Amino acid sequence: MTPLGREEAQRRAAEELSKPGYAHESLLDRLYRTFQQLLGDATDFAPGGSPVGALLAALLLVLFVVALVTVLVWLARRSARATTAPGDLFDGRTMTAAEHRQAAERLAAEGRWAEAVQERLRAIARELQDRALIDGLPGKTADELAAEAGRSLPAFAEELAAAARAFDDVAYGGVPGSPAAYAMLRDLDERLRLARPVAS
Repeated sequence: MTPLGREEAQRRAAEELSKPGYAHESLLDRLYRTFQQLLGDATDFAPGGSPVGALLAALLLVLFVVALVTVLVWLARRSARATTAPGDLFDGRTMTAAEHRQAAERLAAEGRWAEAVQERLRAIARELQDRALIDGLPGKTADELAAEAGRSLPAFAEELAAAARAFDDVAYGGVPGSPAAYAMLRDLDERLRLARPVAS
């Protein structure tokens, strides 16, 4: 059996790789295969294994590693942006508690439960701020709001924590929201409006 020549081997490899089973090659596999091909071409470029071929191969290796690291950093940053930590309750908007309540009721009537939950917690936050039960709101997260309000209104601490979780779930966790979650926040909002803080 005679060994295959380079061109015949490439042709057979191309035929094999064109079969449907190889259709879903991962990005890393594709990069590795491309690197091996470039490395092989570089060493073939300088016949007789001269130092030029080795130098070219080393240069290609460095470029490949840099490209790979760049791709991995880009993917990591993109992933980090997709899973951002919970942020500001208000996203830079300024509305009164009543306006947030109206928006929440309108969204609930439309069946947009996730947005309704968010607006209702914003109404709670604005109401608590207006009553001086919590400090200023810019940049405050739902969890920070719940913790601070729970110190002023300890009887509501657990419910406030549950409300903050409901907000984070729909705002950052991809949870669609529900009539029950909205009803829980609406009920909490109404009872908090009548609540009196504990004496310090």
